[in-house]
Amino acid sequence: MSATDIVIICIYCLTLPFIAFALSGRQDSVATYVGGGHDLPWWVICLSLVATETSTLTIISIPGIAYGSGMVFVGLAVGYVIGRALVAWLFLPHYFSGHGGSVYQYLGQRFGHTMERTVSATFLIMRVLAEGIRLFAGMLPVAAILASLHVPLPQWGIMVGIVGLTLCYTMAGGLRAVVWSDAIQLAIYIGGTAACVGLLYHHATDMQIHLLRHSNRFHLFHKSRQYFLDPYTPCAAMIGGAIMAMASHGTDQLMVQRVLAARNLRDARKALVGSGIMVGCLFALLSLVGMLLWARNDERSLAAMGLRTSDALFPDFIVHDVPMGLAGLLIAGLLSATMGSLSATLNAMTSATLLDFSTPCRALARRAGLSGLAFARLVTVVWSAVLVLAALAFARSHGPAVVFGLSVASCAYGAMLGAFLYAMFSRRARTREVLPSFIATLVTVCCVMVFGPPYGATIAFTWLVPLGVIMMFACGLMLRIVLNVRQ
Repeated sequence: MSATDIVIICIYCLTLPFIAFALSGRQDSVATYVGGGHDLPWWVICLSLVATETSTLTIISIPGIAYGSGMVFVGLAVGYVIGRALVAWLFLPHYFSGHGGSVYQYLGQRFGHTMERTVSATFLIMRVLAEGIRLFAGMLPVAAILASLHVPLPQWGIMVGIVGLTLCYTMAGGLRAVVWSDAIQLAIYIGGTAACVGLLYHHATDMQIHLLRHSNRFHLFHKSRQYFLDPYTPCAAMIGGAIMAMASHGTDQLMVQRVLAARNLRDARKALVGSGIMVGCLFALLSLVGMLLWARNDERSLAAMGLRTSDALFPDFIVHDVPMGLAGLLIAGLLSATMGSLSATLNAMTSATLLDFSTPCRALARRAGLSGLAFARLVTVVWSAVLVLAALAFARSHGPAVVFGLSVASCAYGAMLGAFLYAMFSRRARTREVLPSFIATLVTVCCVMVFGPPYGATIAFTWLVPLGVIMMFACGLMLRIVLNVRQ
């Protein structure tokens, strides 16, 4: 790591908060802080969506997965585009007609406040776990760089530094600062990844390029008969991936909050579908990094290279083999990915807390003598501390972090998507059957993941969401029959 790289990283860390704050404008109310004023351009929202869902987990994990399996994550993105298109045309009209700041307020209007708060609490717990994994993954390359410079710092210290920097612009500029900073951060790590692809291709020999072209690594799907164990078969990727995208972009406040900040329904649809296409392109770019590294290393296994996990592949290449200047840009990109997803999560968790638990929050604000905006910023600080503690809890995790992160989120997504489908398409559904079904489904799917093999349970992570939806409707139907018989 050269002085030039360190200067690049320092410039990024010092200038981003000021740029984000300047673009965000004045924050004079809670509605502006968590809603962004509902007048953001669709293309900025599109970039923000991509930056939010493609965290450091994505950047460090996908090259490692592509090293062994090729372009399979691009196949998964096909399902993502299908799922977002369904959300854009089926879900968004319901959300825009309600004009709510929290997507869970829609469930409150349909099934009452108890259902709204139960699902919102599920979102908050799920986000703490998933973002904790992301934060820990984002800390690892920074720790490796500091160790190479003989400046060892404790993991908690690095995390506090990343969170503190992110808090600066998240608290000052609210959702508008988050969205604009996401766009800047996405440009940084896409540019760094593209430069890395160009560098690897330029230094590859003719024999290595020939080896790569005639390998089977450009296939988007696995040809496997283990339909429910392999997440990269055509059915698992397209059907499971589509349903997962419907859950993540149709029921997760982290994503829906950005879409609702658009000027109108048409712009929201363009941002949502466009983000799916951009994610596919980013997956392809990151997969090319892994595939080119596979050719560069002459098909050697990760173990033969002295790497314990596939997640160590890309960070190891950045630290030891990237030329001066580009290494700094790539590290800044990794920091961008971590800070982008972190700022988005903090703002989304704050909005869900304030809007779905408005009565106790107002009481606490009055007791503390704080204005609504000051209390909102305090809530953001509290959630940041919780995320640091959650990240430290994952310090001993193993395996591809991106798969683990998707598995954790998928445990809640099935029950959440089932609840929203009930609200939208079942007029006969009542709280007395939907709420118990939601809780039973959530517990069951979590048990499937926790007590099975790691990172996907006894089934692939892409099938966890469909499993949850099916269980949700099965439980609801049985409860309706039982309750009707008792009457």
